[in-house]
Amino acid sequence: MTNLLPPRGKIKFYVGIDISKNKLDFALMSDRKMLLHRAIPNSKQKIIDFLNELKEVHQLKLRQSLFCMEHTGVYGNHLIQVLEKLRTSIVIENGYHVLHSFGLSRGKDDKTDAIRLAAYAECHYPELRMWVPARPVLVKLGHLTSVRERLVSIATQLKVPLKENKPFVLENLSTAAAAHCKKSSVAVNADIKKIEMTMDKLIAVDDHLSQLNKLIMSVPGVGKHTALQVIIRTNEFKTILDPGKFACYAGVVPFKTESGLKSSKGRLSPLANLKMKSLLHICAVRAIRIDPELKAYYQRKTGEGKSKMAVINAIRNKLVLRIFACVNNNRPFLRSTETT
Repeated sequence: MTNLLPPRGKIKFYVGIDISKNKLDFALMSDRKMLLHRAIPNSKQKIIDFLNELKEVHQLKLRQSLFCMEHTGVYGNHLIQVLEKLRTSIVIENGYHVLHSFGLSRGKDDKTDAIRLAAYAECHYPELRMWVPARPVLVKLGHLTSVRERLVSIATQLKVPLKENKPFVLENLSTAAAAHCKKSSVAVNADIKKIEMTMDKLIAVDDHLSQLNKLIMSVPGVGKHTALQVIIRTNEFKTILDPGKFACYAGVVPFKTESGLKSSKGRLSPLANLKMKSLLHICAVRAIRIDPELKAYYQRKTGEGKSKMAVINAIRNKLVLRIFACVNNNRPFLRSTETT
């Protein structure tokens, strides 16, 4: 499926939707005029009923409409499933980007957010890209990944305090605390292993996922959890095709600040997927140890006076370039595939 929207002349209605757990706020615009605002319960049947009302009462044609919403996780699932089944044009944008595209703004409520989304879709139409649904297997892997992360967090909460407190409390108290947590720790770790086995099986039986996973993991330093996250975050490289954009998304690109005669060195933006950034950091540290080329690069740059974190960030960027080069060339990592 292409992520290109229909020609602008074919779109007459722009529908902005603010999503929350219990309700949806719809704002309908055409020719930069507000036609309708309505709040409805967040359920499939209510969404279907409201869309039928729009078609019958307001003469809205779905093929001439663009639906724009923000990333809201599972709360938007009912809406997306209904709109996808009706084969409508859907755009899912970053809420921070939408809010700041209007310049200085005051106040925030659900109705205003819906209107802003509709206006944003109409004003920025040439820049928008249609939402491309992930395959069911990728949706399942994304859900399993989230569950695994929660279990890992629980395991860490059980393990770390025991280790940190051990030198400061009586031995019998430390032993007792460890004994009380033992069954829970064993159970959580068993659940983590079970989920990982399920994820490995899903990848192994899917030829496309298996090939992507193999290509990404051929890059020295990149492990299976990072490889899977890259596949999920790029929707199998359908929504993010450019390594530069993915590097920005992961927060590994420094941006320079300059004004008149004042200039500062490039700094990383806090607007990033911190989970992806953390995984790439772990990969970079591992790559320095096992990849002779990156190890020599790290030693050379730090020897020239560069800060360790700046060099590690450069290596994170190199890993992104290597990953995309492997996928785009459809072959495992070779020195000649790296783009610098």
